[in-house]
Formats: sequence, C-alpha cells, structure tokens
Amino acid sequence: EVVLHYRPHQRDLIKLQKFAEAAVKEFPIRQLPRFTPWFPNDLYQLPLKPKKQPPVISCEEAEELKRLSTPSEYVTGSPDYDCTKNLLEFQSNMKHGQTLIRAQTVHRPLNLDSQGALPSNGKQKLKRSWSVSLPSPKLKEKILPLSQELQNNLERLKLHVFYRAKWTIEQSICNNQNLEDVWIKLNRLIKQNELPSCNATIQRSVGQIWIFCDILYCEYVRNILREKLSLTDKMNLLVHKFGIIFSL
Repeated sequence: EVVLHYRPHQRDLIKLQKFAEAAVKEFPIRQLPRFTPWFPNDLYQLPLKPKKQPPVISCEEAEELKRLSTPSEYVTGSPDYDCTKNLLEFQSNMKHGQTLIRAQTVHRPLNLDSQGALPSNGKQKLKRSWSVSLPSPKLKEKILPLSQELQNNLERLKLHVFYRAKWTIEQSICNNQNLEDVWIKLNRLIKQNELPSCNATIQRSVGQIWIFCDILYCEYVRNILREKLSLTDKMNLLVHKFGIIFSL
C-alpha cells in the first residue's frame, strides 16, 4: 500500500501515478569495474621511489623558522611557584639511590585519634595511595602453570593471560589487622619485587585495597598475599567488563 500526499493544485492523476511508480521502483545496480591499482605492482621493481626530490631550504630559512618557533615568553603562573615543593624525591632528607616509585609511596594512617581534630566541615579528606612493582626475572622459576579451572574460564571468555586482573582486600578478610597495616606490609612486598607485574592502590574512601596483576601471575600473587599478609577467606579475581572470573 502506497500513500501519496500532494498539494491541492497538483491533482493531475496521470502525473501522480507516474510519480508514485517512480518512488517504489527498485534502484538500478551498477556493476563495479575490476579494481586496478594506479601504481606499479611489480615486486621486482621495489622499493618505490618518489618522482620528485624532497624540498630543500636554505640555512637562512632554517634559522628564520627556528626563531619563529621559539616563544619569546613562557607563562609560568605566579613568580614563587615551585613544582617540586610537594615531591618527596626533591626533599633534602631523601637518601641517594631511593627510587621515584618508593619516594611517591605515602602512608596515611586511618586512625582518627592520631590525626587530631577534623576539618570545620566535619568530613575527613581520604586520599588514595599507589605502589608499583618493578620487573624481576628471578621470579619466573617459582611461578607454576595456571590451574585447570582458571584455564577453562580464560578459554571460555577468550581472555589472554596478559589481561590485567584485580584482587580486592577488604577489612573482613584481614584477620583482625588494620587495613593500613596490611597496606604497609603490601608495599613492602611490592618494593622487594615479590609480586610480579603488580601495582596496588588503597581506596580509603571505600575501605579496600586493590591489587592489579597479569592473569598469568594471579594465582601466584594470591598465594603470596595469603601467606605474607595472613588473609582469610576467598578472594575474587575481577577483569574489567567481565566481572568475577575466578575465586581463590
């Protein structure tokens, strides 16, 4: 069924019928010609070379361009601004040889009694902290193959062993330990390169510690966490967009 709308002064039935027939007529299909490259396709004549030589500029033009590309003024904000003010690695009491990763690891205890009075708005500002591991080839001999259950899950989800996964530590599995104490112990493990491919963060606002690692090392990392941090109960392994893929 075709419904045709037309203006009052366009009542020529023959023209309207032809217009309607043309509207529902199938579009013509044009056969595309065979593709032929517009460049030489002879492998024996490679490499291809441009027909024209590259442009050449004089030394005077190069100096002029260099002068124009160098800004005359730099906006640096206030005169007394110091970008190294709050960076621990630039402090005078830092020992020589300490790495940037260690210098940027900050421990802030969650004990409210030792922090004095709260701010005027009554809310405590809780910050995140990060700790990042360094590569260590010595651990490869200690790492065992993945369990069959985890291998089956990876095959079912089509996940590669170098996908990043996340273990979560909550207060409920800390075996009567303070979450901050567990965080300090975890930092020590990471700095000593006992957790391969790991980086961790403490989310103080939600009371959790997140440990990220490659799936290839996840079971080894979980066993080290259980042994060295005295954790209880099972932990869930999460992968972004896939959710929980394994429990151990």
